[in-house]
Amino acid sequence: MATVTLRGNAVEVAGKLPAQGEQAPALQLTGGDLAEVTLANYAGKRKILNIFPSVDTPTCATSVRKFNEKAAGLADTVVLCVSADLPFAQKRFCGAEGIENVATLSTFRNPAFAEAYGVKLASGPLAGLTARAVVVLDANDKVLHSQLVGEIADEPDYAAALAAL
Repeated sequence: MATVTLRGNAVEVAGKLPAQGEQAPALQLTGGDLAEVTLANYAGKRKILNIFPSVDTPTCATSVRKFNEKAAGLADTVVLCVSADLPFAQKRFCGAEGIENVATLSTFRNPAFAEAYGVKLASGPLAGLTARAVVVLDANDKVLHSQLVGEIADEPDYAAALAAL
């Protein structure tokens, strides 16, 4: 079990973050149209999984905005923003912000994703949500880069994620 912090307080994270060179675990999440989504939906594309607790927090919202901006110029790449937010909240946020270059996916029907990807907050006030992490996959779902952000309130390393592509 890994440990991160939330405003300096230790929080346990269950599961194992996929490491560079590994095949990404299978995933099933819920898209904005309430359909189930897997990695196969994005076959042949490179994928950036921007994983965070909730789009309703400032740092999470910033990460969606920044990846949206960066994704506009990436060929054969999709940014998947993953949180426990309901698809309705994700859609409302993206609509209000003019976000069009990312796909939002929810863990609400598939909480097993969090442990499979090593991001399940197992303690602290956000227990049950996902830690902040970025996992970059190639077109064949092999992990090119992964980062579990040490302080939940901090932004991920965008440059390192993009450089892995």
